[in-house]
Amino acid sequence: MAALSRARSLSSSLLRYLLRRPFTTASPNAADPTRRPSIMANNPTFTMDISSQIGSCMPISMLRIGTLIHNLELNPGQGGKLVRAAGTAAKILKEPAAARHVLIRMPSGKTKLIDTRCRATVGSVSNPEHRMKKLRKAGQSRWLGRRPVVRGVAMNPVDHPHGGGEGRSKSSGNYGRCSVSPWGKPTKSGYRTGPLKRKK
Repeated sequence: MAALSRARSLSSSLLRYLLRRPFTTASPNAADPTRRPSIMANNPTFTMDISSQIGSCMPISMLRIGTLIHNLELNPGQGGKLVRAAGTAAKILKEPAAARHVLIRMPSGKTKLIDTRCRATVGSVSNPEHRMKKLRKAGQSRWLGRRPVVRGVAMNPVDHPHGGGEGRSKSSGNYGRCSVSPWGKPTKSGYRTGPLKRKK
């Protein structure tokens, strides 16, 4: 009981002391020159521009040339579409404030023009050692949802156009036939497999 009353009196006296203290807007370092400056003043991360801080998400027009970015938008307000794989990063090659579109080098090495109003995140994606991971057995690949891939020449004619033949014959023993898909659609020889453009 005595300890409780002693704690109450101590807290009330501390409150009275704080209320009696005059309020000053001067910084503590200016009042006492011998006092060491705060951690925020010494650390360059707190004093540098926000556009160069890792993890900041902002329009590309606010970034500087040479900045590493990831999670880029293709169209303004669409959401991140590019450079999202583990350990990847893109680089700004052209000054964003100079033009409407900015030149960005992708992780593949190709360059792409992107609108400066699109947003991006500063820095690279985490877990760069992801590509170094090796699967211990075939079942681990199945756990990831990857199904096995079998060559057409190793199948029977009923399963694939490349199947059958005596020994390692190509294209079912018919050498004049080019490579085709399991449904007979040519995959080489300049055959167009993409969507056809409409004629204007």
